[in-house]
Parts: sequence; C-alpha cells; structure tokens
Amino acid sequence: MEDGLAAVRDAIVDMREDEITGLVLACLDRGRSPIEVIENAVAPGLEIVGRRFEEGEFFLADLILAGEAVGRAMAVLRDRIPPGEERNRGRVILATVRGDVHDIGKRVVGMMLAASGYEVIDLGIDVPAEKIVETARETGATLVGLSALLTTMVGSIREVVELMTEAGLRDRVRIAIGGACCSQALADEMGVDAYGESAVAAVRIFNGFSGSGVSD
Repeated sequence: MEDGLAAVRDAIVDMREDEITGLVLACLDRGRSPIEVIENAVAPGLEIVGRRFEEGEFFLADLILAGEAVGRAMAVLRDRIPPGEERNRGRVILATVRGDVHDIGKRVVGMMLAASGYEVIDLGIDVPAEKIVETARETGATLVGLSALLTTMVGSIREVVELMTEAGLRDRVRIAIGGACCSQALADEMGVDAYGESAVAAVRIFNGFSGSGVSD
C-alpha cells in the first residue's frame, strides 16, 4: 500500500482523529482519487478496527473514536467525489425506536455504514414507527436498522414491523435490530430479518442484504 494511503489507514486504526483530515488531503494532493482513498485506506482501516473489536482487543470506546476519525475523513472525501462516481451500496434508515433515547451505538453503526459505501438516513432517537415507515416510502430505502437498549421498548420494534406490513412495504424492506436488549430470539419473535450484536456485525448484515438483491 502506498505510504499516504497506509498513513490514513493507520490513523483510523490508531484513532488519531486530529491527524486524519491532513492525511486525507495529502493523499488527494498526490493524485489519489476520493474513491481510491475510501477503498484502499478508509475501508481497510475499518476492517482492522472491526476485527480487533471482535477479538476483544478494542472496546466500544475505541469503535467510537475510530468512527469519529472515519467521519472526518468521509467529510473531506464526499465533497470531492465527481458526480456519477459515488460509491453507493444502498440506502439505510437508522433509528432508535419510540421511547428510547440511547444514541451512541447507532451513531457508530451509521459512521461505519457510510464509510462502507451506504447512504445513511439517521432519524435520531425516540422515533415513531410512523416516521420510519413514511421515510422508507418517501426515499425508497429498502434497508432499516432499529436500535433498542431498553427491554420496555421492544414493543416499538413490533410496531415498526406491523406498520411496514400494513403499508405494503415489508416484502421489499429488510429490517435489522441491535442494542442491549436485543437478541436473535427477539429478532425471531419480532419478525425482523436479522440481529446484530455490534456495529461490525451490522455492516456485515447490511452487506449481506445488499448482496441478496434487496436494495434500492
């Protein structure tokens, strides 16, 4: 890997958020395209972070810091991608369900998905099921990620599934859930398509959804 790209990758892995903008700009000044930087530096950096997280070497705080570095890198790169060259793997709606105000895990998922080439629509916290369904209808998004940390809020997941079905959208929309109260058993009970135990797992899940022919 060329030194400039390696420097960007390593800054993500080492969570050197304050250096990332300058390193990305240096790559661009050397003639690297924004897509090259994303595919050959940002994405590999995230893969390393994700692997270390799954192996127990990194923790949630490390994911957040690495995600912040990625966010800064992507802010520079997106503005410089020529029209028609966007790296779009699909459109994902993210939301913390009605009644729940936890946000950190969802934000990390959003940053990692954006760096992986997805267009992320983050609706925020305490989001009514009606807003999630309406956003899917208006945007044509076929991927939805729901976050719930509180066991008292699992009914809000069911509400999203039911309203999505009533709206005639469920057959084309894949839904994944995550958060402290979630599990595969809960995913089965709620009738959603997948459960992700971490931000790294979320990216893997949505990559699988996109590869299965269900995307916009």
